Amino acid sequence: MAAERVARRLAAILAADVVGYSRLIRADEEGTLAALERLRTEIILPGIAAHGGRVFKLVGDGILAEFPSVVEAVRAAVEVQRALGGRIAAGSAARRIDLRIGVNLGDVIVDGDDLQGDVVNVASRLEGLAEPGGLCLSTSAYEQVRDRIELVFEDLGERSVKNIDRPLRVWRWAQEASPAAGAPGLPPSARVKPSIAVLPFANISGDPDQDYFADGIVEEIMTDLACVRWLTVIARNSTFAYKGRSPDVRNVGRELGVRYALEGSVRKAGGNVRIAAQLVEADTGGQLWAGRFTGRLDDVFDLQDQITAGVVAAIEPSVRKAEIERAKRKRPDSLDAYDLYLRALEQSYTFTPAGRSAALSLLDAALALDPGYAEAHGVAAFCLQQRYLWGGRAPADREAALRHAEAVAALRTDDATTLALAALALSALGGRHDAALAMVQRALAQNPSSATAHNASALINMLLGRPEEAEHHAERSLRLSPFDPLRHIPECTLAVASLAAGENEAALIHVRRGLEANPAFTPGLTTLALCLVRLGRIEEAREAVRRIIEIAPDTRVANLQERYLFANGLGFDRVVADLRVAGLLE
Repeated sequence: MAAERVARRLAAILAADVVGYSRLIRADEEGTLAALERLRTEIILPGIAAHGGRVFKLVGDGILAEFPSVVEAVRAAVEVQRALGGRIAAGSAARRIDLRIGVNLGDVIVDGDDLQGDVVNVASRLEGLAEPGGLCLSTSAYEQVRDRIELVFEDLGERSVKNIDRPLRVWRWAQEASPAAGAPGLPPSARVKPSIAVLPFANISGDPDQDYFADGIVEEIMTDLACVRWLTVIARNSTFAYKGRSPDVRNVGRELGVRYALEGSVRKAGGNVRIAAQLVEADTGGQLWAGRFTGRLDDVFDLQDQITAGVVAAIEPSVRKAEIERAKRKRPDSLDAYDLYLRALEQSYTFTPAGRSAALSLLDAALALDPGYAEAHGVAAFCLQQRYLWGGRAPADREAALRHAEAVAALRTDDATTLALAALALSALGGRHDAALAMVQRALAQNPSSATAHNASALINMLLGRPEEAEHHAERSLRLSPFDPLRHIPECTLAVASLAAGENEAALIHVRRGLEANPAFTPGLTTLALCLVRLGRIEEAREAVRRIIEIAPDTRVANLQERYLFANGLGFDRVVADLRVAGLLE
């Protein structure tokens, strides 16, 4: 009888272990276990999954993961170590958790979901040779990365290790000689990004041929979500392991180390198809968003594009809102730069003096921890622009807003929201409209579903006296994100475009929608006064002007052209004449 064939495959194996785990447990058992669980779910497991890795063993303080590529295994290891290093720097040295990591390449024995063999054992021995926060490679692994990744490795020569009958040649990651995090070709720096797994959509149409359509939708969504630079999207080969299963999302969160999961279904009936999707918080299993999309299969690729744009546009603000709520639940003494930025972002949306001041204070703290944090610079530029225009027009605020906007440009971020907010400051305060439009165009190239980028484009085009172009981007913004926290801006843009076209009643509907979303939005109140004057409702227009003066007491005709960014879309002389009728002082 022939011997049963042993299943084997080539794999890159990553082994990680906590330094001094027994000592940490003796000193603070509960605290250590809780801290390790946080680091696993927030940094380690997302870092592995984001590079296509699969954890096949998780025991105590140890992790074993396989990767289809040594390059991705090393990138994951470096990203995790740098992220842990950033967390350690901001925390207590007495309770710090360091990892050692080893990576090896070779033939492994497949035993169900488990992997065994000499290759796995060698990876574990390499991990033991690494320094705290460090990484060691075998020669087989080093040969795969030496010309493919911009990291420096030192040859430590041959080392004898326990239970391996031959010496190992070991290569150590020389952190001090490697390019800094954020350099071209390297993984992101130590900022921890929220992570999402897009699970395979269930085909419930009864037609197996529709599997290709369901899988195509998922791949398109993953590709477009990857354009949202502040979000980590787990790789396809990790998420598609769940195809044909109905996993508990909470288990998916633990296995992949993600905070959020998107799941859905595809149903075909005749020439029509319906997609149902929901965004779930992995920790709790709670639903954050749900939507349905229907269309005809006449042009399958156009339908995929429409559904993808709708899903991605809904997910971005939903995850951002959930992240803000998560940051608000954290203790003040445990906030990192990302948490501070999230809290500031929420305050910046209020368009009130108190909100701006609170946001800027939080952003100062975030930038003190991380001076190169482009997202924090972008929101700071936005808040300072608001404060300059509607809070006293202090030259220092204008100069600071432009400095933050220029910092965004210098940092070369690809985050669409950050680019859009910086572009607004460059245009509104610096008159650099061409540079601002180029920045917004770059933002939309990176993420065509960014409602904020379309918002910025609408405002800049209105500044340039192009109400039709502004109207196009405002409509796109609202279509992509109808419940966006900044939706008061496109609603007021549409109101101004309607006024420019002589459609005063339509303008009033839009501006009231904008003010329902944000009653303190002074440009919206200004637009409301204009609508009411044109409709002959003068006393109501005067009440709108009184409300403006309550919020921004120094508002006058003399500073209106600079302050009211929509003015050029209507003709400034007409705006001034109408607001004089409404009672605005010279």
